[in-house]
Amino acid sequence: MRTKINTPVFASSFLTALLIVVFTSMYPHLSGQELKSFQHWLVTKAGWLYILSVAIFLIFIVVLATSRLGQIKLGPNHSEPEFGNISWFAMLFSAGMGIGLMFFGVAEPALHYMAPPVGTPETVSAAQEAMRITFFHWGLHAWAIYALVALVLAYFSYRHDLPLLPRSAFYPLIGERIYGPIGHIADTFAVLGTLFGVATSLGYGVQQLNAGLHFLFNIPQSNTLQFVLIIVITLMATLSVVSGLDKGIKILSNVNILAAVALLIGVITFGPTQLILSSFVQNTGTYLSTLVSSTFNLYAYQPKESWLGGWTLLYWGWWISWSPFVGVFIARISKGRTIREFIIGVLLIPAGFTFLWMTAFGNTAINAIAQHGATQLVDAVNHNVPVALFVFFEHFPFAKAFSLLSVFLVVTFFITSADSGALVIDNLASGGEGQTPVWQRVFWTSLIGIIAATTSFAGGLQALQTLTIASAFPFMLVMLVFCYCLIKALREDYMLHYSVNNHTNIVQYSQVNVNWKERLDALVSHPKQKEADNFIHSVAIPALEKLSAQFRSHGYSIKMEESPDQINMTINKDGAPDFNYAIRLIQFSVPTYAEEEYSKYYRAEVFLHQGGQDYDVLGYTQEQIIADAITQYEKHLHFIHLSSSERLTEND
Repeated sequence: MRTKINTPVFASSFLTALLIVVFTSMYPHLSGQELKSFQHWLVTKAGWLYILSVAIFLIFIVVLATSRLGQIKLGPNHSEPEFGNISWFAMLFSAGMGIGLMFFGVAEPALHYMAPPVGTPETVSAAQEAMRITFFHWGLHAWAIYALVALVLAYFSYRHDLPLLPRSAFYPLIGERIYGPIGHIADTFAVLGTLFGVATSLGYGVQQLNAGLHFLFNIPQSNTLQFVLIIVITLMATLSVVSGLDKGIKILSNVNILAAVALLIGVITFGPTQLILSSFVQNTGTYLSTLVSSTFNLYAYQPKESWLGGWTLLYWGWWISWSPFVGVFIARISKGRTIREFIIGVLLIPAGFTFLWMTAFGNTAINAIAQHGATQLVDAVNHNVPVALFVFFEHFPFAKAFSLLSVFLVVTFFITSADSGALVIDNLASGGEGQTPVWQRVFWTSLIGIIAATTSFAGGLQALQTLTIASAFPFMLVMLVFCYCLIKALREDYMLHYSVNNHTNIVQYSQVNVNWKERLDALVSHPKQKEADNFIHSVAIPALEKLSAQFRSHGYSIKMEESPDQINMTINKDGAPDFNYAIRLIQFSVPTYAEEEYSKYYRAEVFLHQGGQDYDVLGYTQEQIIADAITQYEKHLHFIHLSSSERLTEND
């Protein structure tokens, strides 16, 4: 297969990543210090911007879902979802899973319980606060970030036929210039964010994998072994990415889901079941009741810069850096859904599962510490976080089985994160190409592993955390522009919909003679294919050819596209959006009340730029077809007037 790359994006992303890898490899101590210093600067000087931006993303998504713009579809008006609700929910569930849940499920609630940012440690209020903070870090904010990027990608790709790339969001601002430097910069930021976001997850994963092997088989924990593990599992991820999306990645993702659900059910069943279920309800209520105050809390009156940088800002940077990766995945499976159902599904389904997971592991761990004196778990959480999960399972029957399943999950999460991330990066760096050579996918998979290995060696998780927050910063600014561009495009889209459906004119009815008997006969009939084909060729095509000739006489550029089952007319006038009018034959089942002996019939439905209009013109005369097209064109002009004209005042 021929090489397919977008050279500016590919080169700038690779060179930037290479410089970081080389610097951290040659000067590990110096790079560790510099990264630590840079993270301190980001937290103290730009922390407020991270907090404010993520708050804007959540508010924007919620308001959009509840507004009239939520009715707009991610695709043409006639499009339907490619996946049923159950399959879609399952894939959203898959997208919400990751190494982070394995690494932090026990450790984060326990750490907040023993060392809360405010309040007295190891009290009932500390336990409640620990779960509130955990829910806050893993809840709606994370999925609002993902939803925003996925929504932008899906809307501009499926509704406006633009590439499934971040650059497409800028089309309302700069038009065709998205294919120039500005678009290259947006895509490059997305590539770098994904590279370091996935590498951070791999850093967490390899530490936990090493801890699990040490706990189960007494294999020592060391940087050298973790380096080897990254190489070995990156090779496994390479094999998966070579096999393609429908084989390796799909199979591993399905295995992930089953194994994760089995582990969760095991913890709920063999743990304090009543406590878990009761806590889940209360934790959710506490989270929702404090959502606003938590969203804007910067601890300005009780400075907690170290805590904020190590927790909240790290998470916000992590989610932003992962958003192109997860966003592309969610966008690909969401065509045909309305914006409202898309947002509700993306926000609530994965977040709900994550809340249940964190409650099962977190509240069980806190209960073991508070009620059963689990000192070994306390030591693990305080001094060796990766091993905490395996110490946690020592309080369960079948502890070895739980631990082995967890090691297996970490490995499969590791592989699916690397190979899926590589596929998305390859998509971004190739200009949206769906089919690329194997070497390109292998290249990006290898680079992810190299970044994880070298930066972990240079500065450990501290280095990866800093790179995550830093790489997320420019893409966070890009996402703020996304909000403006998306709302601008959606408002114009809605005005077009409004003008088409509400602006009417009596001209076509007064000038076209309509025989009501013929029209009634057409309405109650169910034409077969031969009759429908004859209508297209003897009525629809000649009618639109006459209309096209008249438009051409006024200096318009007309493009006609014909096929056996449709006719499409595109009218172009410099400085104005194109107008599309098409008539397509659509097959339907004959209604049960009809007396016809055959089972299928055809309608000749009108399609405009925004999709099918759900009305049938089969049986119209040529003059009536022309009148209908002119009426739709008049509505198109009305839309242009609403969206772009400015009323002059008397003084003007």
